[in-house]
Amino acid sequence: MARDLAIDLGTANTLVYVKGRGVQLNQPTVIAINERSGEILAMGDEAYAMIGRTPGHIVAVRPMRGGAISDFDTTSRLIRMLLQRVAGGRLGRPRVLICVPSAITEVERRAVQEATVQAGARAAYLVEEPMAAAIGAGLPVHEPGGHLVVDVGGGTTEVACISLGGIVAAKAIRVAGFDMDAAIATHIRREYAIVIGERTAEQAKLAIGSAWPQPGEQKLGVTGRELATGLPKTVQIGDAEVREALKEPVGQIVQSVVSTLAEVPPELAGDVLDKGIYLTGGASMLRGLHARVAHEAQVAVHQAEAPLACVVLGAGHILEDLDELAPLFTDEPARR
Repeated sequence: MARDLAIDLGTANTLVYVKGRGVQLNQPTVIAINERSGEILAMGDEAYAMIGRTPGHIVAVRPMRGGAISDFDTTSRLIRMLLQRVAGGRLGRPRVLICVPSAITEVERRAVQEATVQAGARAAYLVEEPMAAAIGAGLPVHEPGGHLVVDVGGGTTEVACISLGGIVAAKAIRVAGFDMDAAIATHIRREYAIVIGERTAEQAKLAIGSAWPQPGEQKLGVTGRELATGLPKTVQIGDAEVREALKEPVGQIVQSVVSTLAEVPPELAGDVLDKGIYLTGGASMLRGLHARVAHEAQVAVHQAEAPLACVVLGAGHILEDLDELAPLFTDEPARR
């Protein structure tokens, strides 16, 4: 009998939880394909290392964009590879719980389920990421008290107020970690006439990116291709200018929190004020983001213990008692 799985199929990273074993896989959501033969050459870390470094006939692609499938066949093949990798070659027909953004359309939800079933799942359940993140952060979602969760991923930011096992107020925007990377790349192109790659922009964000002034000045050397000459060139950038470059995407994320808070019913708003806001998701680890949200919303902000794994851990909690908990949290499953 195949072990049931929970998959957080994120725009940036994919995590897989195996029932009874915990998180067994954490890899970038990237797949490298030979366009001539259609063969998949690599996935995860190996494929991520190829981004921007492949010859013409090999492409390293992210099959998920904004948390939704941008390439159905590639996503189905990616899920099949995930199932094979965690099953160690002994692939049965597991039930699979997939985490999806609340922002995606009904058609996009159906595409995720169909891709999962096509990849070999016996049944494909969907659970919304904010709910999974709240469970993964250890919040008592069944209680009649308001909990505000902000899940900042690679492709989407989701803000949800949860009470009695349901989402009371929510807002989802397709602005998140990748938009921060793009903002840094755009700034460097505009200010220094240098083109940098996706990975270089991400490294700059991780090294000196921030949403709120940090103590001490930090500098980073960034190498790219000069537009005028086409030659490689390195420039020094400071943390203050990176913070300025991130102003728009960070502003949109913070605004989504404030506007969701304004829609929360008064009784639950009091709960949120008492308990604070919980940040989850990889991009929520941007330095100073918690301080910026706390300043704008006038509410205490807490960082979840394992922000990157919160969603898959919450899904794993549901998975451990799927028959009992699935009707409470998930969509009607698609079955083979």
